[in-house]
Amino acid sequence: MAKTKYIFVTGGVTSSLGKGIIAASLAKLLQSRGYKTTIQKLDPYINVDPGTLNPYEHGECYVTDDGAETDLDLGHYERFLNVRTSQANNVTTGRIYQSVIDKERRGEFLGKTVQVVPHITNEIKERVQVLGNSGEYDIVITEIGGTVGDIESLPYIEAVRQLLWELGDNNAIVIHLTLVPYLSAAGELKTKPTQHSVKTLMESGIKADILVCRTEHKISDDIKDKLALFCNVKREAVIQSIDASTIYDVPILMQEEGLDTVTLQKLALPNHNEPDLENWKEFLERHKNPKNEVTIGLVGKYVELQDSYKSILEAFIHAGAKNEVKVNVRSIHSEYITSNNLESKLKGLDGILVAPGFGERGIEGKIEAVHYARTNGIPFLGICLGMQMAVIEYARNVLGLKMASSTEMNPDTPDPVISLMEEQKSITDKGGTMRLGAWDCELKDGSLVQKVYDGATQISERHRHRYEFNNKYKGDLEAAGLMATGTNSKTNLVEIVELKNHPWFIGVQYHPEYKSTVASPHPLFVGFVKAALAHKKSQTNASMA
Repeated sequence: MAKTKYIFVTGGVTSSLGKGIIAASLAKLLQSRGYKTTIQKLDPYINVDPGTLNPYEHGECYVTDDGAETDLDLGHYERFLNVRTSQANNVTTGRIYQSVIDKERRGEFLGKTVQVVPHITNEIKERVQVLGNSGEYDIVITEIGGTVGDIESLPYIEAVRQLLWELGDNNAIVIHLTLVPYLSAAGELKTKPTQHSVKTLMESGIKADILVCRTEHKISDDIKDKLALFCNVKREAVIQSIDASTIYDVPILMQEEGLDTVTLQKLALPNHNEPDLENWKEFLERHKNPKNEVTIGLVGKYVELQDSYKSILEAFIHAGAKNEVKVNVRSIHSEYITSNNLESKLKGLDGILVAPGFGERGIEGKIEAVHYARTNGIPFLGICLGMQMAVIEYARNVLGLKMASSTEMNPDTPDPVISLMEEQKSITDKGGTMRLGAWDCELKDGSLVQKVYDGATQISERHRHRYEFNNKYKGDLEAAGLMATGTNSKTNLVEIVELKNHPWFIGVQYHPEYKSTVASPHPLFVGFVKAALAHKKSQTNASMA
């Protein structure tokens, strides 16, 4: 019998049904029963990783501690499980083919013709089992990206078919997530798309063990019976996944539907312990019953697509629940902010976050937003590019360096307060070459950021950038009041800046949003939301005086 059990999550009918949320919810339920569980994502696109993809294409690029640029679903996995992911948790077709071609060039296939079957499928199977073979996990959940029937997904589906056969009964199962649409004209839910999807899966040699049905309306027992009969699954293995008010409701809904129970039965695993979800339920209680609310402006240039800033939005939910505050996020496109409309765009905000990003578009709007937050005493958090904009704004408007900029936007600036890292200057490839993953940072004694981190002297945070604070300007900026309060001791690079005479103004070169989870809300977001609430109360008191 295989030591590690495997669960494969496939999708049908349409994309964006929420395979990642279902996978994370099931993992949470199994984890809460005492099983060591992890999740991985197999992405069918040919990019080696999403690092070079525009956020409009694929949502945010999530970064792990070990520097992997990955799919945003890994963020859901970490937020739900509070367990760190790694390079092994995200595999793309590009990475698979690159590995196989490298092996062929080294002569590892002994002159054989290299083919999709068995060479590509063997590589996929190997990657699927890396986490299972580590000995760290009882259960590995593998989410297959895309939709069953997609041409690019076929090698993955074939690899799953082979693994199901090789691992044997009760050691691997398939959960198929599908859509049961509601036709308002007919006034009924329709099962035919699901039947066709399951049929497509079976044509590939795979039988679904569990059917999870996404729906806007409650699925009746009659429909469940029909789906069980025509899709060749047990009646108790037809699981309803109805639209929820928040993704954090899904584990509770899946428990009520018995998804974890039927999964354990299929895997022949003991079902002794009931899931311990007390902390999760407490989080939901605080999230759904806030005592106050604040409005925070998210200033970025990809705001049309919510997934572009997914981790930031989720971090606000975690921090809001911690503070018992509802955080209303107002998305503001930096490209359309000017000095003329600044007041109308940003008025009434309790806090301003200037978001990460790359390139020149929308930069001046971000600088205007920083200026507004700084001069009006509004709590401010700048992340990555947002921190760099804070430095540029201060250099221009306080130091008087009117042409100060980043060499990313203006290579000829006379005052490059943000410049390319020395080791980046000879790099020509864009993919996987930035400063990535977890780096240590020493916090300055007595600083605001040290207080935010509960008195810590050293922290570790995740990075994704090429350009850095230029230490040549550090002395002048600090003398003028913009303090460097976090540095990396090995590189001497500035990681954190904050303002002396401001209620709450912090810029960080790293991405704190990547490490915020339900169980461990990130202290920077917790502190920022708390400061926004204090600002709101002071403004209310001032208007009443």
